[in-house]
Amino acid sequence: MLALTFASVAAVALVIARMGFTQNFRYSFLVWNLFLAWLPLIFAMLASERYLAVGRNGGGGVPGKQNWQFYAFSSSWLLFLPNAPYIFTDVIHLLTGRFHNFWLDLTLILICAITGLVLGFVSLYLMQGVVARMFGQAVSWLFIAAATALSGFGIYLGRMLRFNSWDVVARPGKLFNSLNDWVANPMANSHSLAFPALFAAFLFIAYVMLYALTHLPRHLHMPVQSQTAA
Repeated sequence: MLALTFASVAAVALVIARMGFTQNFRYSFLVWNLFLAWLPLIFAMLASERYLAVGRNGGGGVPGKQNWQFYAFSSSWLLFLPNAPYIFTDVIHLLTGRFHNFWLDLTLILICAITGLVLGFVSLYLMQGVVARMFGQAVSWLFIAAATALSGFGIYLGRMLRFNSWDVVARPGKLFNSLNDWVANPMANSHSLAFPALFAAFLFIAYVMLYALTHLPRHLHMPVQSQTAA
């Protein structure tokens, strides 16, 4: 949490510095998008806490013993999860306007995007832990595959069709019609299937690599002197 907070504060400070230096508020949306990227982690922490609380009260890992708060937080987590990696699509803003700040702006967007990605992955890790306790490790990886696939599609809805997570409540009819049109003809254009599929693959592969890095054998990251002494 300290590392994520540091990265987020640094990213916001860089966005503010860019706006002050250029006298242009063009990239102020990155601050809002970074805020949205925190929501999945907050909901995942709340869902995990409710799961553990039910376990302490004798509910254990039995799905039926979980209360409505756990399911509400879990659903909110899944709904807002695409917001975390969504920032990567903000590179599209580099294609408009003048290009004399291209590399600086690209670096700024990537700092925010990587911070958002890790925020999403930490939330995904927390939820995978809950699913693993409830249904087993194998099912938890099926859960990861499903969550990344849905996130890829959610990013498509956000970037290509311009929907937001809260449109489930604000514009349910329009969202349903768009989903119905996509299901009826997923090959309507070259991006409607390839975009969500590739983003889902990107998220799944990146998560697997990060998971592997965090599960390296303990002796590989021990100080040399400690290994020698052992």
